[in-house]
Amino acid sequence: MYDNVDFKLSILDNLGVDFLKETPKYFDVTRETNFENGYAISGILRNDNDSNYKIIVSNRGVTIKDGSLCKYYLGDNFKTLGRSEAQQAIEKLSDTLHLPIDKAKINRIDVAQNFIVKHPAQVYCNYLGMLKDSTRSEVGNGRGGIETLYYRKRLGVLAFYNKIKEQTDKRQPIPDLYQNRNVLRYEQRHTSRLPQTFNVERVTAQMLFDENFYIKVIDEWKSNYLNIDKINDISLNFEAMKGKKDLQKMGVLALVQMRGGKLNILNEINAALKMGTLTKKQAYDLRAEIDEACKLNAGLTVKSDAIAELDKKVKEAVNFYR
Repeated sequence: MYDNVDFKLSILDNLGVDFLKETPKYFDVTRETNFENGYAISGILRNDNDSNYKIIVSNRGVTIKDGSLCKYYLGDNFKTLGRSEAQQAIEKLSDTLHLPIDKAKINRIDVAQNFIVKHPAQVYCNYLGMLKDSTRSEVGNGRGGIETLYYRKRLGVLAFYNKIKEQTDKRQPIPDLYQNRNVLRYEQRHTSRLPQTFNVERVTAQMLFDENFYIKVIDEWKSNYLNIDKINDISLNFEAMKGKKDLQKMGVLALVQMRGGKLNILNEINAALKMGTLTKKQAYDLRAEIDEACKLNAGLTVKSDAIAELDKKVKEAVNFYR
């Protein structure tokens, strides 16, 4: 389930390697840059899989970034790079560059899975609501629907998007298994302060194939998905009404439906709060009332079959790879 991984080897690691003298022999050098206290050599690590990792070498160390470890080893990132394949990929990278990549510090890890799903990818994004301590943002929410849905957190990003469209836009080949299929990709990008995220002193490449660390990584990926507020279908089920409170909830649900859905009406409330039309207390009460009405437990809403499908696939992905 690993995809993009950024590595950094430092002169402070005392590896006994003259980076500037040795390492540029093993990749395509594209540029040399002079600095006041030294210089750097940068280039591309090419292989048959066209992974195109970027490499920067200086007297202080080696940085390998902006590339997919999955694509580097398996040929594309439709496949899944699990724990054992990650070890083999790092061994291959080490052999190619003649460096102990397993000792490298990790500055970024993307954890991802591609799901073949029943509906177009945009359908699933429409049912994914708010996530605590994150900022939800949509790309391309016009007639074509949501192209990419982001949840930006303090230490990283969650992203949901149409994998087939991404490949097509990049003019990349689509494997036979995924031809003419709906493919939703869910990925979590750990881009900052990885030791803090995983509660360790330092994240190194060899940890990627440690069983306990791997379980921690994929459990984090699953937990973040499960913590997203899912938007239920509104059924306006009169048979479920048991009294005045349920009738009031149905009135709220009818308003939600009329205003274009839960996210739309919550955005309207937030806009009114910013303009001063509502106080913080009024906005809080309205949001709470809407949240309560949209819950499943009253029988007035039904769980979307799209979300039920995605819930199952996310849980199965983690169970399988554990």
